[in-house]
Amino acid sequence: MSGLPLAPLYGPGGAVEPEGESESGAGEVPEQIGWPGQYPFTRGVHASMYRSRLWTMRMFAGYGTALETNKRFRELLAAGGGGLSTAFDMPTLMGIDSDDVMALGEVGRCGVAVDTIEDMADLYAGIDLEKVTTSMTINAPAAVIMAMFIANAEEHGAHRSRLGGTLQNDILKEYQAQKEWVFPPRQSVRLVADTIEFATSEMPRWNSVSISGYHIREAGSTAVQELAFTLANGFAYVEAARERGISVDDFAPRLSFFFNAHIDFFEEIAKYRAARRIWARWMKERYGARDPRSMMMRFHTQTAGVSLTAQQPEVNIARTAIEALAGVLGGTQSLHTNSMDEAMALPTEKAARIALRTQQVIAHETGVTDVVDPLGGSWFVEELTDRVEAEAEKLFAHIDRVGGGSMLEGSFRLIEEGWYQGAIADSAYDFEKRINDGSRVVVSVNRFPEGNEEDQIELLRISAEEERLQVKRLQSVRADRDSATVERALDDLRRVAATEANLMPSLIDAVRTRASVGEIMNALAEVLGRYRETPFI
Repeated sequence: MSGLPLAPLYGPGGAVEPEGESESGAGEVPEQIGWPGQYPFTRGVHASMYRSRLWTMRMFAGYGTALETNKRFRELLAAGGGGLSTAFDMPTLMGIDSDDVMALGEVGRCGVAVDTIEDMADLYAGIDLEKVTTSMTINAPAAVIMAMFIANAEEHGAHRSRLGGTLQNDILKEYQAQKEWVFPPRQSVRLVADTIEFATSEMPRWNSVSISGYHIREAGSTAVQELAFTLANGFAYVEAARERGISVDDFAPRLSFFFNAHIDFFEEIAKYRAARRIWARWMKERYGARDPRSMMMRFHTQTAGVSLTAQQPEVNIARTAIEALAGVLGGTQSLHTNSMDEAMALPTEKAARIALRTQQVIAHETGVTDVVDPLGGSWFVEELTDRVEAEAEKLFAHIDRVGGGSMLEGSFRLIEEGWYQGAIADSAYDFEKRINDGSRVVVSVNRFPEGNEEDQIELLRISAEEERLQVKRLQSVRADRDSATVERALDDLRRVAATEANLMPSLIDAVRTRASVGEIMNALAEVLGRYRETPFI
């Protein structure tokens, strides 16, 4: 891209030759910075990074019925998207069916409605699930949705061992930030451990947990809190899996992360670099990992929805481009760019295409992919990385101390005490206060309002008819299935839930009978219980 000749990599002594020698004499690189592709992975998890392979351009999509979302999936793949990322509607996220009284008015609104395996078949119709990797943003009913995905793929000729993708399945952050739970925390983590155990033995290409800081940040946390709480949750899942007797190197390489790309450009880059270094060190020194892949933090990034404005929505294209560039310079493996209209509605096809084109401009026109970790060694970036790491370690120490040397127990206790929730709420209040008093400028909101009076852009509308069609679809599936077979499968699920056995085989059996998400979650709740959060002031 550049008119000047560039080396693939630079270090303290200048350009680095393939053997690791620099043109001016291979300067010493500090141990905490290292080289790309080498422990502690501060400079990236791959030696060649984007020179050999670009990040996956994984656009988040989902609305209305499964058939409608399938059309959008096909459009994104045809436009050059490299993977699918599925958004589910609120009833599905909460584990209830589309005809539940609590679902009225919410079906298909913030994502796609999925009630049974028949919806899963419609959702991915005509898409080769052995070739296209699929991410699914689902948490409380994650194990049920994973079972549906597996069963549907197998009914259409795929084999589970060849399925590649990611299940978000990060339930701890739900209690901390997003508030979409069903079962109590300890029982929910049991299900997460079930999926880790199952994927470890059955699905070598599957990431069973995507430990998510995105929603923690969207709820109002600082960058340091996002990093620290996310990694602490990751450590908790590692401990939960080890309690099952699974070797850390058998499952840790398939854990992945999901971070926010906010508008503070350099702080976000430092956050990603510090996250990789912390994860590598803890996995090696605390959890005894020996496989370098267990120490590599691989992560997906999504630009910050909370940074977008309803005023002058076209300006959001610029915000998203800057945030996406931070993700790329920070070394992400996968990226979703928000659309300009997301502050007001689900994206239109045009807005989603512009968001994807933003990534493609960064990848193919800017030249930032020509050199591995171009910001490595910057005095400012390295100092900021060190500061983010140090502040995160203080939060880890508190969680570990409360848990008596267990990050898992510390997470449970601090959720029960409301500590996470209070810390995030305080940060959110401070952020909004600074916007309101003008000390933090948000273009078109508290400064530069010229243009706010102009007509708004076209928005995507979800009709009530789509909700009616989804309910009709669910009722049709119920009418055609063998009710006695469904009840036997649900009884078996209750029986297994009362033991310590892995629930995934029983869940797969249940969804094959066409049992619905709501029916399965209700059956589990009869055994595992339902969670009610204690109000905190």
